[in-house]
Amino acid sequence: MLRLSKLTDYAVVVLIRLSRGEAIQTSPGIAAVIGIPEPTVAKVLKALTYAGLVTSQRGARGGYRLAQPLSAIPVSDVVTAIDGPIALTACVEGSGTGCEAEHLCPVRGRWDPVNDAVRQALSRITLADMDRNIPRAFQSRVVAEQPPARILAPLLAE
Repeated sequence: MLRLSKLTDYAVVVLIRLSRGEAIQTSPGIAAVIGIPEPTVAKVLKALTYAGLVTSQRGARGGYRLAQPLSAIPVSDVVTAIDGPIALTACVEGSGTGCEAEHLCPVRGRWDPVNDAVRQALSRITLADMDRNIPRAFQSRVVAEQPPARILAPLLAE
């Protein structure tokens, strides 16, 4: 099964949160609203800053803000920022991992078209697309800045 890491999922939530509310938001403030522990939010924000998806500002009025609108951030950029190169197999250029049978592998290089297709598909979906597809009930509650535990409980009961 192809599965993204929890940190990538959290990164999408953090980025969508940064698109709402104040222009500059703090790590503790984001954590309080989205219900993810602050150290995890800080770790995600550090990686997103390094990747250029968010900018940070130091000082008493410091915090984080989006470097560009959600419509300009493809999902592929978020995945790469958190998890590294997008690939279904470990033996892909730039992955940093190897395989002991790489030199003997009969399908070496055959996964490249598949990896390219996945990469291209994820690059066509932006965070604005993801934000647009959030159920209305969830959006209205997020705008009201209720922690996710109180947001999801009623949705799960429906």
